[in-house]
Amino acid sequence: MTDNKTAKKRIVFCDFDGTITVNDNIIAIIKHFNPEGWEKIAEQTIAQEITIKDGVGQLFRLLPSSMQKEVIAFSIANARIREGFADFLDYCKEQQIEFYVTSGGIDFFVYPILEAFNIPRDHIYCNSSDFNGDRIEILWPNPCDEHCTNDCGMCKTTIMRRFPSEQYERIIIGDSVTDFEGAKLADVVYSRSHLTVKCKELGLSHHEYETFHDIIQSMNTERKIVQ
Repeated sequence: MTDNKTAKKRIVFCDFDGTITVNDNIIAIIKHFNPEGWEKIAEQTIAQEITIKDGVGQLFRLLPSSMQKEVIAFSIANARIREGFADFLDYCKEQQIEFYVTSGGIDFFVYPILEAFNIPRDHIYCNSSDFNGDRIEILWPNPCDEHCTNDCGMCKTTIMRRFPSEQYERIIIGDSVTDFEGAKLADVVYSRSHLTVKCKELGLSHHEYETFHDIIQSMNTERKIVQ
């Protein structure tokens, strides 16, 4: 028995912070340098009381640009890659699954951390940074399209819509508030942490994971079911 999905090309949209990495680098950076007032902004962002763009922008504005070297060095040294990520990239190549990183993270740590994995730069979407002013400014090169009004900053659903559901089986892997809207559009959702809670609230079908090996196993099982 063949499912409709088998005619579609599989494509993965994978979060970075807390997904490819074990920890959330943005929160780790802010927590480490501990500027006054960051906890309230973080709480409001996670609770969706303020937009992600607003929250992340406010958090980094608490840090002076003069700390550029320390912030970048800490963010790269602090990152820990989730078990099985390299194997998952190999699996995607073997299975001819397109792989994109869709990250609410920042260029100064996303690019260097991913450099070892040979992911094409045009397959990595993230936010940018500006250290020229008194305070660190986050720039937003991937804004929401006309279909999204959430002021995401790095809009994952805008990127997903470039790959129509008629042609693609869209798979999202994530863990947090930046993945909520994408999960609603996806054919398959791999979730952990805040994303799992949200999927349960919304009644969205999802597969929980802890490592990328869990995802490989689940994807293999799914394909056997539909074939």
